[in-house]
Amino acid sequence: PGSRKNALEHLDCANLNGFNPISTGCQILIGDGLKGTDEAIVPIHNGELLKEAYIGRAVMDADVFISLTHFKGHEATGFGGTLKNIGMGCGSRAGKMQQHSSGKAIVNQEACRGCRQCAKECGSNAISYDTGKAYIDPNLCKGCSRCIGACNYDAISPMDDTANEVLGCKIAEYAQAVCYGRPCFHISIVR
Repeated sequence: PGSRKNALEHLDCANLNGFNPISTGCQILIGDGLKGTDEAIVPIHNGELLKEAYIGRAVMDADVFISLTHFKGHEATGFGGTLKNIGMGCGSRAGKMQQHSSGKAIVNQEACRGCRQCAKECGSNAISYDTGKAYIDPNLCKGCSRCIGACNYDAISPMDDTANEVLGCKIAEYAQAVCYGRPCFHISIVR
């Protein structure tokens, strides 16, 4: 869900949040192209979980990598900052899917109240209510954890108890793929 399914929606969202060529003093490019498929396959040096990352081609074409990030809460990683914003943010659509792949969710049927809030947040149409309670189809779930954050009754959890830890490691490996062997400069703010 949301407003960032393609580059045009990303640019609209950026503009609504005050980021445009006039306010930034530079052009804004969406690193993985119009549909999220313009990617470079980048090796992850000494990767423990992954050997290669799918990174937006424009990110890898840049001579220098500069990140400006802010602290925020996140359903699966606890907080988002430089590593999360580089690792997940620079991944192409395939890269984001690879990072989230171990976070598929399940529903505790006893705790589910059938409020359907989770389905409103699901961008994969993986949640159905045939029995009045939520059911998540593991073949459709992409593991993004949005449903977990949306559930007010703690009825949804990852299938794998280590999913968030694995996600954090994959994000770190993706951030390493982006930054390895190139000039980088990072600014982090709390606001």
